[in-house]
Order: sequence, then C-alpha cells, then structure tokens
Amino acid sequence: MATKIDSKTAREALAPRREPYWHKIRVGLHLGYRRPESGDGTWIARRTEGTAKTYGALGQFFDKPKLSAFDAAMDQARIWAGAADAGVEVQGSTVEAVCRAYVDRQRNEKGSANADDAEGRFKRLVYGKPFGRIRLDKLTTVRVRAWRDGQLPTEADDETERKAKDSINRNLATLKAALNMAAADRLVSTDAGWKTVTKFEGVGRRRELFLSRQQRKALLGACGTGLKELVEALLLTAIRPGELAAANVNDFDKKHGVLSLRKSKAKVRVIPLSTAAVKFFTGLTRGRIGAQPLVPDAFGARWAKDYWKKPMRTACEAAGLPSNAVIYSLRHASISELLIGGMEMHTVAKIAGTSTDMIDEHYGHLCIERTRAQLDAAMGVASKK
Repeated sequence: MATKIDSKTAREALAPRREPYWHKIRVGLHLGYRRPESGDGTWIARRTEGTAKTYGALGQFFDKPKLSAFDAAMDQARIWAGAADAGVEVQGSTVEAVCRAYVDRQRNEKGSANADDAEGRFKRLVYGKPFGRIRLDKLTTVRVRAWRDGQLPTEADDETERKAKDSINRNLATLKAALNMAAADRLVSTDAGWKTVTKFEGVGRRRELFLSRQQRKALLGACGTGLKELVEALLLTAIRPGELAAANVNDFDKKHGVLSLRKSKAKVRVIPLSTAAVKFFTGLTRGRIGAQPLVPDAFGARWAKDYWKKPMRTACEAAGLPSNAVIYSLRHASISELLIGGMEMHTVAKIAGTSTDMIDEHYGHLCIERTRAQLDAAMGVASKK
C-alpha cells in the first residue's frame, strides 16, 4: 500500500525508519523518502528494469513557497532516470576520474606534450583534492567557481593578480575540456555544472617582446652546438619547441620540402618549408636516417624541455637580450615575420599549429599595421590619378 509523502505534514507523520517510503512516479520508476529520527529526511530514486533495480541518492530538498520538496525531488528523479534511459553512467564518475581519462586520451590522440601539460595542471589542482572526489552528477556551478577562485593569490599587486588570472584561465579551459569529454561520453547527462563558469576577462597580454634580426643574429652567435641548430630551426619554422624536439629525421621530406609533425600515430600535421629551411634541414640530416632526432643536442640526444632552459638562458644573457627572452620568443619572432611579410592569417595559423583566434588576439595588430600600409599605398596611387 502506497504511503503519502507529497506534503511536509504527511512526511512528518511517518514513523522513522531506514527503509524509504515509496511513491510511484511511473512504471519502473519510484521516488523514496527516508524518515530519520530527527531533522529533514533524504530522497532516493529507484529504477526497475526486469528484475534489476538501481538506486540513486538524490539528497535533501526543502519546501519553498513556489516549489515543494516533493516536487523538487520528483523533478530530480526524472532527470536521473532520463539520464539512465539515455545510456548515461548513473553511478557517477568523479572529477578526478574523468581528468585522468582525458589525459590518457590526449596522450593517445595528440601526443605527450598536450597530455603532460594537462596532467601537470590536474596534479596541482585536482588529483587527491576534495574537488577531485566530487561526482559529476553532484558537480555544480558554485563548486566549479569556488575551485577557480580558490587559485587566486590572497595578497598581490595588480600585475601579479593579472598573471595569476591568466594562468587560472588556462587551468579552467583544461578542466572544462575534460568535463566536456565526459559529457560527450555520456558519463553525465548535462554540462550545466560547469558551462556557465567563465574565464577572467581582460587578463591576457599581447606578446610584446619581439627579437629584432640583429638580436636573433647575436643569439645564434652565443649558442653552442646543438642549441644553435635548435634556435635556427625554430626561427625558420615558427613551430613550437616541443614539436620540433619530437620530430625525427624521417619526418623531413626533402623532395617535397615539407616537415611532418606527429600529434599521434594517427594524426600528422604537415607544414611547408621555405627554401632556406629545406637547405638547413638537408644539411642537418645528412648522414642520419630513421627515428633519430631531427634536431639533436650537442650529444646527439633528443632535446627535452628542461634541457634547453639553462643553455638558452645563458645564451640570451651572453647575447645581451632582454631578461624576458625565452625559447618561445623565437616562435613569436617567426610568426610576426610571416604576418609582416604579407602571409594570410589563416595560413600562418596552419603553419604554426594554432587557431586564427589566437593569431588575431596576439598578432592582430601586425595585420592592421600591414593593411594600413597597403591602404596608404593604394590611396596614394588613387589620389595621383
């Protein structure tokens, strides 16, 4: 016999017990209310398929002027059941679990560089943390926003806070990518828990350090064997240091003048090379074959991120470059040269392996200046006619 649990008065009249009092919503779906010895009770959903029963803890709901606890619990039970009917994992994965799955997928599909970056962020901010133990179906906007804001420095000047927010934006983007993957894989029925948590606005800065040709020449002169070849290769290609370090000798195609950059076994990005770059790589690979590193260090080994930092810093200091000059400054210089030289933004983005949005955000001013010069030249010609 059914027991009324649809009003606060009816629920308060029930005898306390661990076994829930059940209300039938429809065939195969029931809403249960567990009456405790004191305080507010908890709600449970029960779904039946044949002889199999699954249960979902819905938590507590409270009576409000426009929505009773019973109605709120009914709505949540239907959402829970709908997710199960759609094939969503109703038991609920945790934030940490989906982050780990995301890292594995990045490693398989896009290579170690992307996976290592994401894993580093998750190790600092998710793995082993209370936030990481939250089930996806319990993840809320409030919790995600608290995670984001919890990374803010307690005491900082404006510039330090700006840099912190810029870094937090990248952390948030990586987290949301993992959560979106979980939603696509039907581990959770909705992205409402994180979709509306947005990045901090106006904290990114345009890349301002531009190494002149004279500075680049001075840097090359200050580099030792191995580092010199790495620097020159970066200046000739505009690609990321990690991509170049991962490339093998057989990724360079002298005949067609292209370089293949492997994100994974299945994904390859092929970029065209200038005549100067083809000549450089031809000389660099002479007498070497196969899976040997395309640009080796002084000992013939493959470059790693931590290996080039110290010699690069030493070379920059010897060349008298600004203190904020780093190996990524070479990529910036190359991209800038391509845009100033008149190459279309879309083409530059494909070569550099980035988005046109990123090019527009950080280098758009160069395109505007180039367009202005073209307009001035065109208007000057027109005015003489």
